[in-house]
Amino acid sequence: MNAPNSLSGLQDLGVIDEVVRPLMSGKEAQVFLVARGGEHRVAKVYKEANDRSFKNRAAYAEGRRVRNTRRQRAMDKRTRYGRAQEEEAWMSAEVDAIYRLSAAGVRVPQPYHFIDGVFVMELIADARGEPAPRLVDVTLTGDEARGLFQQLVREVVRMLCAGLVHGDLSDFNVLLSADGPVIIDFPQAVDAAKNNNARKLLIRDVNNLQRFLSRFAPELRKKRYGQEIWALYDAGKLEPNTPLTGRFKNRKGKADTTAVLREIEAAELDEHMRRDRLGLAPHPPRKNSRRNLENAARLEAKRVASASKMAQAKPTPTTDLLDDLDALLIVGG
Repeated sequence: MNAPNSLSGLQDLGVIDEVVRPLMSGKEAQVFLVARGGEHRVAKVYKEANDRSFKNRAAYAEGRRVRNTRRQRAMDKRTRYGRAQEEEAWMSAEVDAIYRLSAAGVRVPQPYHFIDGVFVMELIADARGEPAPRLVDVTLTGDEARGLFQQLVREVVRMLCAGLVHGDLSDFNVLLSADGPVIIDFPQAVDAAKNNNARKLLIRDVNNLQRFLSRFAPELRKKRYGQEIWALYDAGKLEPNTPLTGRFKNRKGKADTTAVLREIEAAELDEHMRRDRLGLAPHPPRKNSRRNLENAARLEAKRVASASKMAQAKPTPTTDLLDDLDALLIVGG
């Protein structure tokens, strides 16, 4: 087994005793099973920037700042030094998020060390003590799917109450331990108060869970937990144990065709990334895609305006197209 040099360095420092075997390789890092003091742990070795495949990092990095003004200026200017600092900040973001979420009671792996681009943390194990399976790799009954969804939605709420949105949550980064689901992979976590994409990312996270778990419990597909959670957070009413219903009424307001286009294009990008992650060929590009989207949005805006004029008793609230189109993010829904 060819273990990275960084793991050999950790052995020299006494942080780990042995590299047992590789566990998995993702778009951001390689994960190894290691041993320390007779106990199994995992070591996440972050890949070099050129070897990564994570898309649209700028959307996730918005709002992230470092305290050192010299470093931040260099990062803003994208100098050679600044790019190196940006890479360090990207890796550190996951470490910071896991410590923050662990303190808030979110079910994440217990962190141990972060040295030279290697993050050593708890091994999430199944009932036999083996590395726990990912949610994507299991088959569930309807009751199991409903129970898992309620547990995971509660973890999403706890994260948001701690000020963070996972940003890439799906069945690929939930591990099923012997005593319940554990959420992993946080380098793209965003600050809910500082990142303008936070709402969209949170709704997408919840929709990703609904998309997968609705295969076993179809009634989950029509719920709107993501919109409900964000509305409660935005109103200052969200707490870790706030009751949720999955029901959400659209906001009143005029149709925003620009927002519609952004949401449709974001949904198409999500589908492209999902297919890339699964090793599937991308869909062929559509001809005149932008023009078709614009025409569809204009027609919908006219339909909404016409329906409002025809109302006789009192004006019918205009459906908030932005919220309606969140359903597009449920791929295959």
